[in-house]
Amino acid sequence: MSFLFNTKSPFLKVFRFKISQVRPGYYSVTAYNEADLILPTANWVQTLYFNYESQFYGIGTSLKERDLLLTAAELLDIFSPEYKHPFIDVEAADMETTTVFQSLRDTLPLWSSTSLWEQAEVTEDGFIFSNELIQNAVEQKLAATGMTKADAVSLIPFFQNGGWPIQSTRSLDGVKISLRLSEPEENAENWLLETILTGAGSAKHWTPAVRKLTSPISLTLPKKWLHLAPQIEEMQQQIIELIQLNAPDSNFIHLELSDIEVRDFLRKDLAKLQAMGFDVILPAWLKELKQSKMRVRVNANNQSSRSVAGLDDILTFKWQFSMNGEDISAEQFRKLVEEKREFVRIGTEWFRMDAEWLNEMRMLMEQADEENWTVRDLLFRELPETLSAPLEEDDLDDAERDDPIFAFEMQQSLQQYIGQLQNKKGLPVIPVPTMLHADLRPYQKEGFEWLAFMRDQQFGACLADDMGLGKTIQLITYLLYTIDTLQEDKPSIIICPTSVLGNWQKEIARFAPDVKVHTHYGNRRLKGDELTSYLADEKPHIILSTYGTATQDAEDLQAIDWSTVVLDEAQNIKNMQTMQSRAIRKLQGIHHIALTGTPVENRLSELWAIFDFIHKGYLGSFGKFSDQFILPIERDESDSHKRVLRMKIRPFLLRRTKRDPELMLNLPEKQETQEFCALTSEQAALYEGYIQDTLAQLEQMTGFEKKGRILKMLNKLKQLCNHPSLYLKEPFEDANTMLNRSVKLKRIIELTAEIVDNGEQCLIFTQYIGMGNLLQHCFAELYDLDVPFLTGSMPKQQRDRLVEAFQAGEFPIFILSLKAGGTGLNLTAANHVLHADRWWNPAVENQATDRAYRIGQTSFVQVHKFVTIGTIEEKIDKMIALKSALSEELIQSSKWLTELDDGELVDLMMLDTASLK
Repeated sequence: MSFLFNTKSPFLKVFRFKISQVRPGYYSVTAYNEADLILPTANWVQTLYFNYESQFYGIGTSLKERDLLLTAAELLDIFSPEYKHPFIDVEAADMETTTVFQSLRDTLPLWSSTSLWEQAEVTEDGFIFSNELIQNAVEQKLAATGMTKADAVSLIPFFQNGGWPIQSTRSLDGVKISLRLSEPEENAENWLLETILTGAGSAKHWTPAVRKLTSPISLTLPKKWLHLAPQIEEMQQQIIELIQLNAPDSNFIHLELSDIEVRDFLRKDLAKLQAMGFDVILPAWLKELKQSKMRVRVNANNQSSRSVAGLDDILTFKWQFSMNGEDISAEQFRKLVEEKREFVRIGTEWFRMDAEWLNEMRMLMEQADEENWTVRDLLFRELPETLSAPLEEDDLDDAERDDPIFAFEMQQSLQQYIGQLQNKKGLPVIPVPTMLHADLRPYQKEGFEWLAFMRDQQFGACLADDMGLGKTIQLITYLLYTIDTLQEDKPSIIICPTSVLGNWQKEIARFAPDVKVHTHYGNRRLKGDELTSYLADEKPHIILSTYGTATQDAEDLQAIDWSTVVLDEAQNIKNMQTMQSRAIRKLQGIHHIALTGTPVENRLSELWAIFDFIHKGYLGSFGKFSDQFILPIERDESDSHKRVLRMKIRPFLLRRTKRDPELMLNLPEKQETQEFCALTSEQAALYEGYIQDTLAQLEQMTGFEKKGRILKMLNKLKQLCNHPSLYLKEPFEDANTMLNRSVKLKRIIELTAEIVDNGEQCLIFTQYIGMGNLLQHCFAELYDLDVPFLTGSMPKQQRDRLVEAFQAGEFPIFILSLKAGGTGLNLTAANHVLHADRWWNPAVENQATDRAYRIGQTSFVQVHKFVTIGTIEEKIDKMIALKSALSEELIQSSKWLTELDDGELVDLMMLDTASLK
């Protein structure tokens, strides 16, 4: 057995630890009892951290239920003599821990000693210890004080001269040594930095008499502290070395500092002194002082004589400054900038000025005056973020009146124009085209009018409404406006994923049946001159295509001058270096529109690619965009950069969510949509072959046999519509291959991923165990999601636990067997319900939907029903809609399907090949 300390004590408690290095400088600690069972961390961590105040006695540690994660510095600290619990020892649970113990025994005597730094080898960029444990621990200790290896090089003499170990406070025999910074006296310019002493239990500060300022410390101190003279002199020497003061180390520090020197002291030296345990006293107002910027008000007028502002109107500016209620002229402001004052007294108060901000403001004034800014510049110029907050009149007497504010006071026509672009309110009212066969909800009409306004202003647009709010119908209305109102004779193109191509065909046929649509897809599609001739002769209004097809036919499609180029699910061009993304972004049209249901503000590379499509060049090159926004936001999580980016993209982006209270007033509590999916070539061939075989067999059957065979056929065809592997009873291949064999499967996976990305939860119902397992397989492989599947064979206890976990938001996707999960469950955490395969009894589907849409549901519930185009699924879906007007009993089971006559049955089963084109 190996013990770390081999302590002999009758009160000793021994812990068995397994200590393993998880990565350089970080260790995992696990405790075991005599039976080799793991002890919960809560049972032993506080004992280990008995004296370690800097980690709040273990409260601030990185804990898991079974393990404690320690840095090398923490490992050395908690076992060092200063912090170690006097009545514990540690036993190694394995050989790796024994090795760690040996390293600790070699290292601990050095860790708290100034001689540690005699072993450091100084290099150009830092220092090196031969002991890896010490190297990692020292770097971590320094990093905790905000210093790098390079910073520490200049401190090595300080560490060797009593400055190590780093201390939280420094005092001598109860006497506290501090540095004090005092502001300039009235009518003076320089600050004072001096050493002061404070006795134990006293709040009174002692400083040397003025006549003794140049005397040695030993001749200056009061008699009661005279014995401390050598140690005070040593500590002062440490301070002088630490911040490289130009002062004699034998006297008390008494230095005058200029504004610039005070700024450097506050920026560079203050944190270093405090990190090393030296007390620094600042003026109370300075400690509480926030960076102050002046109030800036700018009056902007357009020079044009037109009554309505235009995007290219030139502006004139009148600049006004004020601080603390006192006006400052533009000339006085320029003088402040030239003098580079860091601290200014206005009235009886002191303010610290941000020199960079002052200079930035001066440059902005000069640019605005010299460069003839237009309304476009005002809207899209990259103004400093601190200059963009609006000024409300009610704020004039507010306590925060000196916060950074940049207020444009514009004439009414300018204000209206800027407001339209930024807030999408007050846009020109446009009548809904008479060709539209639908009624728009108010927010959908606003979306259509915004798209039309953006076209008129020659701006690209990204419509990023939440799924279910009707991006499709808003876009169709807009296209009808270009056809009917604008009399545009050029065709528009909609590019979408293959999985939603059928949806677009159905939705356009439903809402705009008078529009001529051509689908550019499949092996028989027109290319080259044939395509050009077709467009010229037939003049279709809308071309539908897919991302894959548009990439393959990029040269043909790039040669066409489109009225509108629309990208549905525009996140498909997010990888800007792919051939697909580059090809799509080169398409030319009068107006470019991106549709996406995902919050693009959170996916920065995707955002750049979409904006490069809708308004090329606006966000600059990807390299510049990465430097300006991606790195600061994704690496540093900079809120200021996020705000600037949001302001920059706001005029081009319209996003409404179902959580918006204004929209909820205009939405039903539950909305059902059908997701139309095409068959793949493989599915179509298997479908037709099975139908021919079945028809031949039905001719030889009796009535009773025929009914059973029809029900079997229904199940086989529904499984084939889901995926050919279910029909063929094949084992699963890799997820991407499985997705390519079924448009329906691919669409379910894509839609569910979008729901999860939006922070929502969903239920997926299926009648088939195989389909549920296939969905689990795809989610696990593609998204690393462990999705539960509730079936009839699941024990009640497990079933209840899963329902409770889903309701608590522990997982976002829940797959349920339609029979097992269709009744009796309360799953109101979901606001999306997906029916992967259709049940011919609508009541059964509705009961399943009502697992989410029931008492307790507070969110809008969206139901997605997947229907395969041209198959028995689509035909029975239509028949249910027709028969729903008849008696409820007729459609409460599949019985009516078995009683169709032969002609109806053949028509029902035959594949509608026209729908597949």
